[in-house]
Amino acid sequence: MIRDVIDQAERIAELLDRRRFLEVRTLLQSYQPHDLGELVVHLPEELQAVAFRLLPRHLAAPAFEYLPLEEQEGLLKALGDRRLSVILDEMAPDDRTQLLEELPGKVTKRLLNLLSPDERAIATQLLGYPPESIGRLMTPDYVAAKPQWTIEQTLSHVRVFGRDSETLNVVYVTGPGGKLVADIRMREVLLASPDTLIRDLIHPGVQALSAMSDQEEAVLAFRRSDRSALPVVDTQGVLVGIITVDDVLDVAEAEATEDIHKFVASESLEQPYLSVRLGTMIRKRSVWLILLFFGQMLTANAMGRFEAELAQALVLALFVPLIISSGGNSGSQAAALIIRALTLGEVHIRNWFGVLSREFATGAAIGLILGGLGFLRVAVVQAMNGSYGEHWMLVGLTIGVSLIGVVLWGTVMGAILPLALQRLGLDPAASSTPAVATLVDVTGIMIYFSIAATVLRGTLL
Repeated sequence: MIRDVIDQAERIAELLDRRRFLEVRTLLQSYQPHDLGELVVHLPEELQAVAFRLLPRHLAAPAFEYLPLEEQEGLLKALGDRRLSVILDEMAPDDRTQLLEELPGKVTKRLLNLLSPDERAIATQLLGYPPESIGRLMTPDYVAAKPQWTIEQTLSHVRVFGRDSETLNVVYVTGPGGKLVADIRMREVLLASPDTLIRDLIHPGVQALSAMSDQEEAVLAFRRSDRSALPVVDTQGVLVGIITVDDVLDVAEAEATEDIHKFVASESLEQPYLSVRLGTMIRKRSVWLILLFFGQMLTANAMGRFEAELAQALVLALFVPLIISSGGNSGSQAAALIIRALTLGEVHIRNWFGVLSREFATGAAIGLILGGLGFLRVAVVQAMNGSYGEHWMLVGLTIGVSLIGVVLWGTVMGAILPLALQRLGLDPAASSTPAVATLVDVTGIMIYFSIAATVLRGTLL
């Protein structure tokens, strides 16, 4: 599919170079808006604005919505004010808001002045909501009906005002003062008899989102429901807009990307990988790595405390990588599972005791498995070449018990850190894999050598 798009873009670019504008215009009209967005992206930068000027009015705005923000900003500079005014006026309010909030203040002010008075009022209202709030995502284009209306009246209203609605899957019922009463699927409206009253189709309970809530709440709400759109209300319960699933999918993708970046000890890039400047890339990736570098210094300090033990029993040094990597892996595994469960709403802070109990049991069981394998490894090598001498069994016991302790400790810490961060109001994803591994490395060394000092006292130590 990508190859086809590139081929089509090359054909259009060739026609534009040969000044065959009428042929390009006819060709562009044969595409759907989302296909046009793909085509424009693959055109040379200097030809994108030319192609956009050739688009008929009814295709320009929807095609513009499908462009990435970088291409949208580039076209804003290249297109004239009159063309921009038409495109911005006909864009969906939620998509227009997303574009405006990404632009510098002076540019946003200029574009707002290009809007018609009605559209400017809508844009200003949406931009007035806090960043990352549901209000920034919603659109005020929806179909509302009154409880006392008949089905016939409602359908007549839909025919008049439904053309500009973001979706016609749902009819929203509002009472006095515009307060949300219910939402009714269009399927129920179409199948009811013409003289049926809207109030007779109302079901008790309606799921609505608050305009001031965080956008992550919208993601969770759509995950729980089977709706393509959900109503948005203000603090008084007045219906102020709706939010559709396509906008929520964008939020979910952005949140997942941010969590992934944080989980590997990097600040969120906030832009496509190839669009991030090298200096920004270095800064965002180096901060955590510098902090973890100093954390790893503590591992060297911990080993220095047991220098005497290492000098007397060099065999202990052979198993240091095995011990600390097992603890770090178990901790990272637990952290990943708990962070994802928190993100999906499967686990809440109030479940902390159940989470820790489960992870303690899991860590102990995995520790026993790995500890048994560690002891078996010592026994096999001893049987093959006698590398560990007469006290091989104590060495094997040290390795086995240490693995149990370090894996158990790593698993519990990997579960605690995300819960603790969320309790403090921080992002659980900040308890990244490298952070958990570094913490467990330092403490794992201390656990290992403390067990070795106890088990091997009077023999190798």
